[in-house]
Amino acid sequence: MSFANRKDAGARLAAALAGYRGKCPIVIALPRGGVVVAAEIAKSLDAPLDLLLVQKIGVPFQPELAMGAIVDGPEPTIVRNENVIRQVEIHDAEFSAICMAQQAEIDRRKRLYLGDRNNVPLAGRVVIVVDDGIATGSTVKAALKAIRKQGPQELVLAVPVAPAGSLEELERDVDALICLEAPFFFRAVGHFYADFRQVSDAEVISALEAANQSGAA
Repeated sequence: MSFANRKDAGARLAAALAGYRGKCPIVIALPRGGVVVAAEIAKSLDAPLDLLLVQKIGVPFQPELAMGAIVDGPEPTIVRNENVIRQVEIHDAEFSAICMAQQAEIDRRKRLYLGDRNNVPLAGRVVIVVDDGIATGSTVKAALKAIRKQGPQELVLAVPVAPAGSLEELERDVDALICLEAPFFFRAVGHFYADFRQVSDAEVISALEAANQSGAA
């Protein structure tokens, strides 16, 4: 196991990202697990912490298999995995219905986590996107696509662990990629953590509140 827990992973990523401290970055976490990792980075870099809400669009009879992803925004970004959609023979109407259900979950989380607070503008800023690990990379890819539309000066992806194959595909979507562990043989993100318990909504809210109170901007 490479990391004691998400805080440990965040602290180690923060050390690898130390060069960004003077660039006034914004740290964007993918909830929920990515928030704990990102909070450590935001604290170390004296940077604001914000969220990007993204939901996997799973195959109905195999929800863990992603056939796409949907990302929050003024105009939600939808990414389709056409290979999976063809293989499992999902029709457009069924795909759209699942998208609507996932958009409802995004709306619920947005009200819960952010309330009336607006997201930090990303145009012209150094943006560091953080998750607690990557498996297939479908949700992260959707998130990066949505952020790129907002015109950041530099887009950085920082994760503790990801399979080498997924990183090769994601490298073309970012200006810089920081990953501490990139094994060729990969089973699951949780196998690289001694403690990989599920992050609660309360922990997400607490991390955001602590970051907001720090006064980083």
